[in-house]
Amino acid sequence: MCSLGRPILDMLGRYRPQNETEAGDVDRARALIEGADDPWLRSIPLHLTASALIVHPGSGRVLLRWHQRQQAWLQVGGHGDPGESDPVAIALREACEETGLTDLEPWPDAEIRHVVIVSVPANSREPAHEHADVRFVLSTRTPDAARAESPGAPLRWLSQSAAHEATSEANLRETLFRVERMLAG
Repeated sequence: MCSLGRPILDMLGRYRPQNETEAGDVDRARALIEGADDPWLRSIPLHLTASALIVHPGSGRVLLRWHQRQQAWLQVGGHGDPGESDPVAIALREACEETGLTDLEPWPDAEIRHVVIVSVPANSREPAHEHADVRFVLSTRTPDAARAESPGAPLRWLSQSAAHEATSEANLRETLFRVERMLAG
């Protein structure tokens, strides 16, 4: 394992999966980190990604982004850039790029909230592959400042129930359930 896996491996060491499926996904992510020179490298069939569900704690709303490739409303996030290895920093960078929000911060802390292996369909640029997605929660105090990075990637602030309705992805519904419990205190 190279140093690019150390931060995420430390975080996974503190994380407790909440069901058998997630425990299997965490085990696969650990094996990837321990076996790959760079577990963030996009060219390997299974690689790490970092994402976040953005919340506005004052209203209880969550922000979802349309993902054209997946044809679904999802959380923000994505791939590490070359040399990046801090999953929180990657999730924050991606969230800022995709939403224009400049006041994002981990909420209520910078710990992992969900780990899931996600299948990604092939397109003209890359074959089908999998993401070992490590998910966080970020908050904003300025939800009205959110701006889509492009016309093809609109953003929607939604109540928890509307977010559950909007997404077709069972793994995101699980993340939403976890965040809903966190917001309820």
